Amino acid sequence: MTNAHFHKGAETFLSYRGVELRFVGFHPWVAGEVDCESAAREVREAAEADPCTGIGEVGLDRLKVKSVTPAQRVLFDAQLRVAADLRRPVVLHGARCWGEVLKAVRPFAGRIPAFLFHGFSRSGGLMPDIEAVNGFVSVGKAVLNDHAVNYRELVKGIPHGRLLIETDDDAASGSERDDLLASIFMKVAELTGVTEAEMDANAFRFIQSLTAT
Repeated sequence: MTNAHFHKGAETFLSYRGVELRFVGFHPWVAGEVDCESAAREVREAAEADPCTGIGEVGLDRLKVKSVTPAQRVLFDAQLRVAADLRRPVVLHGARCWGEVLKAVRPFAGRIPAFLFHGFSRSGGLMPDIEAVNGFVSVGKAVLNDHAVNYRELVKGIPHGRLLIETDDDAASGSERDDLLASIFMKVAELTGVTEAEMDANAFRFIQSLTAT
């Protein structure tokens, strides 16, 4: 079963059919703490060293600050340019600003093979634009919350061909992560009727530019 997004320490991974694929990038929370040119160079060097490495988790954030900062935008754009140059898929972060993230990635559509809108929690009205940039949407453990009525309605509206699940965790053991992933899948399947095979196919379409697949 595909886990579209999880962590091991500071590193980001996607697990597909037992193979863990690494993604490298600087999170928007560190924008302002790093030099953007140096950060982009570090991401490029890591990705060039391993053709099975994607770019992420990168993006914009309004969760920790009231508004998206110029430093976030510069850091995000620099890393998108690396992804476009190397033609690597990108895992996106967009807490409370998915519309702005979508606007930022739109010019890279076609040059960046695919995007994962990780932990997506915005109105389903953005789905046509997400599909237009070859975007996929991953949903997580919030779907297990019986009080998250609006979130479950959002999940129901995601097209099967764009839907993935994630744990977005740093579990102490692989079995803990596997148990959480299974619970998320069962609830998402109950809500949408999506199958494990469909989500595996979506994951392949997202990562197919990585030679490990």
